[in-house]
Amino acid sequence: MPLLVMLHGCTQHADDFAAGTRMNALAERRGFVVAYPEQTSQANPSRCWNWFEPTNQRRDRGEPSLIADIARTVTASVNVDPSRIHVAGMSAGGAMAATVGAVYPDLFAAIGVHSGLAHGAAADLSSALQAMKSAGAGVTPTDRGVPTIVFHGDRDRTVHRGNAEQVLRQATAHVPHPLLTVHECAGGTKRDATRYVYRAPDGRTLAEGWSIHGLGHAWSGGDPAGSYTDPSGPDASAEMLRFFDEHGHRG
Repeated sequence: MPLLVMLHGCTQHADDFAAGTRMNALAERRGFVVAYPEQTSQANPSRCWNWFEPTNQRRDRGEPSLIADIARTVTASVNVDPSRIHVAGMSAGGAMAATVGAVYPDLFAAIGVHSGLAHGAAADLSSALQAMKSAGAGVTPTDRGVPTIVFHGDRDRTVHRGNAEQVLRQATAHVPHPLLTVHECAGGTKRDATRYVYRAPDGRTLAEGWSIHGLGHAWSGGDPAGSYTDPSGPDASAEMLRFFDEHGHRG
């Protein structure tokens, strides 16, 4: 089975995040195993992943190494396909998912970033707050891109929507001339969205971005039983699982 590691946002905990994303029920239908690492208040008073600290932006260091070890432990404990391990998160969890995917491209086959920031977008708390406010300067491209799906509300007042563009740019920077197609997704009674698909010249999907119109800092299509959710948007959880189903390590 494929494995999805889900990283909650600030002030959230694992049960809250599971309820709000409805990921357990969706994953059961698709045959995914889901793991929910949980940040402690001792590590961060608001239970945020410390994505902005340099010690947590490197391989085999800090929080990325703990998350990678959790993925390896689950893979060794249950019937998980090691070529189909994925990581996704919301807000600070989305930023940490981007970092974990960047520093462990050999372990994680694809990543999902909802309302988050790119790997290396900040180097301390001050620059993190600035990046959240304005997306800041460009981020350093990674040596090896990991297939990435991004969701962000265009009315997000907590994490600037420009950060979604930075995540997509980082995910596609290793291909000189990615091909972009744009789809307008009518939401009917739900929120409309614009979907951006980036492909390599050989047709491989590099990244997929969803800009949700009218959405604030909330999980699109989430359940009100959890915090930071908006049930009226396109179902980010379902689309992430669809994307992850399509991407595993090749060879």
